Amino acid sequence: MQDVEVIEDPAVAAAALDPVRARLLAALTEPASAAALASRVGLTRQKVNYHLRALESHGLVEPAGTRQWGGLTERLFAATAGAYLVSPAALGAAGSARVKPDRLSVSYLLAVAGRTLREVAGLARRAARAGKPLSTLTLDTEIAFASARDRSAFTDELTALVTDLVSRYHNESAPDARLHRLIVTAHPKPAE
Repeated sequence: MQDVEVIEDPAVAAAALDPVRARLLAALTEPASAAALASRVGLTRQKVNYHLRALESHGLVEPAGTRQWGGLTERLFAATAGAYLVSPAALGAAGSARVKPDRLSVSYLLAVAGRTLREVAGLARRAARAGKPLSTLTLDTEIAFASARDRSAFTDELTALVTDLVSRYHNESAPDARLHRLIVTAHPKPAE
């Protein structure tokens, strides 16, 4: 099972977003039979079986063995990932935000996040097919600003530091140069 699967196919996204199927995916924290899932989510075994077949046909669950229970043989299913994300690519052209670059715009932040999800998911799939690791870096932290003035000063200083650092290391003309994206975002942390 992979940690996170990014869904780009519209049909697979529709299957995963169905409320009953989404509940089943969330309940499949470990392999389970249709009967076990039915008791977990409060549905009939027949209804769960129907939805499991649909999820299996879209590659969101997979067989995970069998188990004898009484005189019956139950099929066990496992989710293919611990979590699922739907890429904007599932929406086709409608999922590609065309937003004017503006470092203080919410729309631009969301457009960049969507682009990042599409690009990194594609890179990860290609790296996995090639049997190679994908080099990435993620920094995630929290900061509490005492005032709007402090937040503004931090933004200015961070921008200057990143601009200086990039100017020191950016060298497109190097023979083996490979472009990387560096994205720094900041937004208010939602209440728990």
